[in-house]
Order: sequence, then C-alpha cells, then structure tokens
Amino acid sequence: MPNDAVTPAPPLHAGEPVEASSRERYRGLIWLVSAAFFMQALDSTIVNTAVPAMAEALGVTPLGMRSALTSYVLTLAILIPASPWLCDRFGTRKVFGAAIAVFGVGSLFCGVSQTLPQLVAARVMQGVGGAALMPVGRYVLVRSIARREFVAVMSTVATFGLLGSVLGPLLGGALVEFTSWRLIFLINVPVGICGLWMNKQDMPEYRMQHANRFDLPGFLLFAAASALLLTASELVGAEHVAWSRIGECTALALLTGVIYVWHSRRTAFPVADLSLLKVRSVWVALAGNLFTRLGISGMFLLLVLFLQVGCGWSALMAGLMMVPQALGSISAKWIVNRALARLGYRRLLLGNTLIVAVLLASFALFGRTTPIWVIAPMVLLYGGFAGMQYTAMNTLIYHDLDIRHASMASSMASTAQYLSMSFGIALATLLMEWLLQGHAHSDYVAAFRWTVLILAVVTASASRVFGRLSADRPARREVPA
Repeated sequence: MPNDAVTPAPPLHAGEPVEASSRERYRGLIWLVSAAFFMQALDSTIVNTAVPAMAEALGVTPLGMRSALTSYVLTLAILIPASPWLCDRFGTRKVFGAAIAVFGVGSLFCGVSQTLPQLVAARVMQGVGGAALMPVGRYVLVRSIARREFVAVMSTVATFGLLGSVLGPLLGGALVEFTSWRLIFLINVPVGICGLWMNKQDMPEYRMQHANRFDLPGFLLFAAASALLLTASELVGAEHVAWSRIGECTALALLTGVIYVWHSRRTAFPVADLSLLKVRSVWVALAGNLFTRLGISGMFLLLVLFLQVGCGWSALMAGLMMVPQALGSISAKWIVNRALARLGYRRLLLGNTLIVAVLLASFALFGRTTPIWVIAPMVLLYGGFAGMQYTAMNTLIYHDLDIRHASMASSMASTAQYLSMSFGIALATLLMEWLLQGHAHSDYVAAFRWTVLILAVVTASASRVFGRLSADRPARREVPA
C-alpha cells in the first residue's frame, strides 16, 4: 500500500533515530497478530488428525476429505490479493476485525455441519475470514516496527504460529479420542471473541484518504484461473469423469491466466503486480515456493493417514507424532538468521531443499512395525529442515525490494504460499489414491511409500529454481523472518 496513508508510519530505515523501542510501543499489536497466527495455524493443523473420524461421520473415504482441506486453502489464496485494497479503503482495524469475526462464524458453521458439502461451504467461509489475517497482520507489523527490530518481532509472531502447529495435532487427536471432532472448530469461537476485543484496543489504523480503484476484472480472472485449476485436479480423482472435461477445465484455467497477464500489464493498479517479477529474488521466491510446497504440503496429512489407517494407531497417538515436526520448525527459527548471514540465500536454499527431499524420501522406509522411537526423531529432523526452508523462502521475496512494495510483496507471497499448498494437498492425496490397490492396512502402507518417493522428486526439482539466484552473498540482517 502506498506510503501516503493517513496515519504516518514509524521510521523504517536502518540508521534513522528511534525515540523509543517500537517493540515496546506496539507490544499489544504484536500479541494480537501472534494470536491471529496462532488461531490460523491451530485450525490448519488440528484438522489433519481428525480426517478419518470426520470422514466416517460424514460418510466419505478419508482421501475423499481433500475437498474440505483444499477449499479452505484455495479460498485463502484467491482472496488474499484483495487485502491491500481493503486496507486502503476501509482501514486495517476494520478489515482485521471483520476477518476475525468471519473466521469465527465460519468455524461455528464447520462445527455444526452434517454433510461434506456443508463442511466445504463452511470451510470456504473460514477462508474468507482467514484471507486477511496473515497479510494484514504482516503488513501492519512492517509499517509499525523499525527495521532493526523486525526480525526479532517476526520470529516471535512466527513462533506463536508454530505453537499452534504443535498444539493442533495433539489437541485434535485428543478431542477426537475423548469428545467429538466438532469441537475442533468450535474452540475458535471464544478465541475469535477475545481477538475482536484485542483488535479494538491494539490495532493501529492505517488507510488512505482516497484508495486506488480496485482491480475487479483482474481479481475475477485470477480467482477463476485458480478455481479452474483446482477443479481440474479434483476431477482427476473423481470416478466416471471424462478426460475431455478435465482437459477443458485445464485449458480454460490457462487461457484465463494468460488473459490476466495481458490485463495486468495494462492496468495502473493490478491486484497482483507482475512487474515485481522483474526482480530475480521475487520470481525465484515465488517459483521455488510453488515447487517446494507441491512436494511437501500434503506430507503430514499423508503421515496421519498412514499412522491411523495403515498402522491402526489412535487419533491421539497420531497427533502426538505430529508434535516433533512443529518442535523442529520452532528450533529452526532460532538458527535460520545466522545460517542466512553465513551462507546467503542461494547456498542455503540449494542445500536445504535437497536435504528436505532426502528426508521426505526416507519416510518410505516406514512400515506397520516401525517403532515410535524411530518415527519421532525422523519427524523432528524433517520438521527442522522444512521449517528452515519455509522461513528462507518466505523472506527471500523481500530481500531486494524497497519498503514501498512491502504490501504487494506480502500479498503475492501469501497468495503463492496458499495456492501451492492447495495444489500440494491435492497432488499428495491424488497420488495416494492412484497408488492405492485396496483398502487393507497393507495397501495404505504401500501407497504411502510410493507417494512420498514421488513427492521427494518434486521437492528436489525446486533446487534448480533456487540455483537461479545470484552468486552467494550474506543476507541482510534486517530481512523479515
């Protein structure tokens, strides 16, 4: 968003005098954004361990539940580009508060859903609210926190999100085991009420006196292309669907995407500014994010299905095995800045991507008799390197950009992140569905093994994208984490 907002931004450039610590002045804001990230991370991870129980209650197969997962993530990806204009037009406080309210109401509807279509519709509503939480929260922090303190603040916020990832699988497993899967969604309601109170108290108001015209044609083109691509992937896994119909959806998606590219070059304020792709670190960050998340986004849903359906574990035990992954990601947050300062983005992402791919492939060694003491350390190690990968990819897009492009870059990064996550989940479940020869426990184990091997190859391909970065140089310490 432009810098001529009504409320002046604090100093953002290194070396400029700061009268008081922005971290102290905006302590309430940091807690609010951290709580929003926590709520979103909790909701994203808590569902995975409940998929088998939800599938049984709604009368579908576990792999058939992917529409309830991808619909939420795709809605986030489609609506996130609108968040910069909404903030310019209505102000950050109103937009963030509305996002919390809609997310809470959507969670309530999820908790009372009786059929899969009802659940999908409620998940879409959740996505409508959640679409503004991450980009608006990140943007407000960029505007409010001095550069020299931004890394530490974003590390704090990200840690709360990871704590949600830690508690999500464990809490989801416990709720399924001892109560009902519906409480998984209903617990967001009191959290949302608390968030609304905090938003009124601590959220600063940034907006423009005269907002730029919203790029509605571009927004609709982008939304149509994304929805058509996901529809095509869903049709691939459906029964008795002609390949011609799948080809039509794919062709329409590509045509719509091409039209959007043409449109964006002739629009003063496009919903996604593709001119930023001229910056090498930006297009590498977006493309690398896409290929990496295609490979690893569906991994922990597959692992839950492997443990519960393939190995016969309880939901609580399967959720417990997800905790090491989040703990590994949290641990990585505290060393990634040092690693970037020492190695630079190119060397770190090249090496780390291949390590993640190897670790992903190593899950193919698991079987029904693999002991917990083998699985837990492997999940911890994988979570650590995957967490380092996420942080490095998410900060690369800001590395060579001026602060005036922070809002658009944040929107594009979040959009690419969730779009690739939705296709990653769809790809993982489709692969496992194709490779599943029956519904016995051993069939799920065999399908899981071949699926993770294929996904490891997809992940490794991202290293070629990161190899296009410029020669290694130390990362600036003020780069967001």
